[in-house]
Amino acid sequence: MSTTSEVSAKPEAQGREVGVAILGHGTVGSEVRRLMEENAQDFAHRIGGPLALRGVAVSNPTKHSRTVPEELLFDDAMELIARDDVDVVVEVIGGIDYPRQLVLAALNAGKSVVTANKALVAAHADELAEAADKAGVDLYFEAAVAAAIPVVGMLRRSLAGDQVERISGIVNGTTNFILDAMDNTGASYDNMLAEATRLGYAEADPTADVEGHDAASKAAILASLGFYTRVNFSDVHCEGITGITADDIEAAKNAGYTIKLLAVCERITDAEGTESVSARVHPTLVRRDHPLASVSGSYNAVFVEAEAAGRLMFYGNGAGGNPTASAVLGDLVGAARNKVHGGRAPEENTYASLPLADFSVVPTRYYINMRVRDRAGVLAELSAICAKHGISLRTVRQEEAEEGARLILFTHTASEGDLATTVKELEAFEDVLAINSVIRLAE
Repeated sequence: MSTTSEVSAKPEAQGREVGVAILGHGTVGSEVRRLMEENAQDFAHRIGGPLALRGVAVSNPTKHSRTVPEELLFDDAMELIARDDVDVVVEVIGGIDYPRQLVLAALNAGKSVVTANKALVAAHADELAEAADKAGVDLYFEAAVAAAIPVVGMLRRSLAGDQVERISGIVNGTTNFILDAMDNTGASYDNMLAEATRLGYAEADPTADVEGHDAASKAAILASLGFYTRVNFSDVHCEGITGITADDIEAAKNAGYTIKLLAVCERITDAEGTESVSARVHPTLVRRDHPLASVSGSYNAVFVEAEAAGRLMFYGNGAGGNPTASAVLGDLVGAARNKVHGGRAPEENTYASLPLADFSVVPTRYYINMRVRDRAGVLAELSAICAKHGISLRTVRQEEAEEGARLILFTHTASEGDLATTVKELEAFEDVLAINSVIRLAE
């Protein structure tokens, strides 16, 4: 197949034509193609030359023949990538192994790449960046984190003159919808997951979302960009929301908190002044007066703390066809502009190469919900266990339970290792009937 569809409505802008290949035509790919066609003249002016769609690679061309001209459909993505008239490849397939082959093939062939694939970038960013640098082409991935929320560009460009200290955020809409609904209704996790599935916020297999894997991929990307240090998906400590109960939500609410699944990336400096990087994803109690606490439904938000800029928050739709397509097209315009005028996007820079912090030294606070025997002296003995490990209790609340009493402890800041050791000893204490949940608190 060799026919080209020019998606430029007679643009007045003069400049070379930029050939585009789209790999994938699902929710995002179809929106990218539609918006390319509808806004062709505007894009031509912004780029300095027209975009021309060379083809769309799909696994089953027949399935898309009603919406895409037959001459533009390819069932062989490699064939499309190899065409001499393709300048920029847009990858919106998803997954890791096959897209990795395609993206590397495109970069090695001198094509710039725009991808929305967070799992691919989190797992192979170093390899992809090396291939892009060697070929002298662009690798853009704004849509890989929080869709249309411009956090990648902010870290790569806007804060390049500052020192980022901490990035924390809600970067998965499915889990935020579930937790927000639990907070508003008092319903159980299982009921709200079923509702999220019914409304289309959760996939048929929600594992990647509810176990925190999706957010961990994004945390790896944010930490790499923010701290100029290579952080891979496997480096991110990851916990999901499947263990959060309605009781946890109610206890948090009574104490002035809400529970969010947060991605937290931060620069840690020890007593000797040595810096390291921590990236983690876990359920977190967030004070209700914090900006992240008000992020509702399936929305995303990223909170950045930088040395000179101070505190910044970016908020919006973090998923969906239109928001993701918006981010992809923003990258496409940038890549195409560089093809027309020369130049490159900011390269990956991991010059700092900071060590990854051992999770045991990460400073944090705990909320501990436990059931104990209702007898005199129990609280004093539990407090002694905490004190033995250097854990100071900020507040303690006791409530009646069907059997024994329920204790809710809020700790002051301590190391993750000391807190984990304390919880393990509390579990073994004969008067502790059960530890219902342990949740970290945001500073």
